[in-house]
Amino acid sequence: MKYKTMFVAAALSAVVSGAFAASDTVMVGGQAMYPNKDIVDNAVNSADHTTLVAAVKAAGLVDTLKSPGPFTVFAPTNEAFAALPAGTVDTLVKPENKAMLTSILTYHVVPGRYDFRKLDQAIKAGGGKAELKTVNGETLTLTENGPHNIVVADVNGHTADISTYDVIQSNGVIMVVDKVLMPK
Repeated sequence: MKYKTMFVAAALSAVVSGAFAASDTVMVGGQAMYPNKDIVDNAVNSADHTTLVAAVKAAGLVDTLKSPGPFTVFAPTNEAFAALPAGTVDTLVKPENKAMLTSILTYHVVPGRYDFRKLDQAIKAGGGKAELKTVNGETLTLTENGPHNIVVADVNGHTADISTYDVIQSNGVIMVVDKVLMPK
């Protein structure tokens, strides 16, 4: 009886902890994003981020985004890349344009772990806006447009809305954005 009770307790514990782990996942591109996986391992499963994943591979940034970080990635969707002028993505992924592609992609990455709460606090502390330095060295400006809507602006004044917040990763957080942000 003692072993049976221990087995039932262990089984219940596994079910309960599994339920909590499942509740920490966020669906992106039709797939669950698991907080125990890194940015790359989750992104490759998102049907909405196949262009971003291909670009990250072409730029040679896979190892960087698999490193401990932490990083906050403002991840443009396939639709965001498709909205660029015709031929832009095909041109960027060519080997001779690797430096430009790397600059654009690293412009979407901020060192540190910025979830909605931390971004919101930074915006409020900055009097309505926050500037975050990206991995490529330039800044993104964040403002609020409503109670739970953060807008990200690039140095050229173009803006992107965050459509999915707080996709927690083992080495950071992903914020899904609806536009590709461009450095100078």
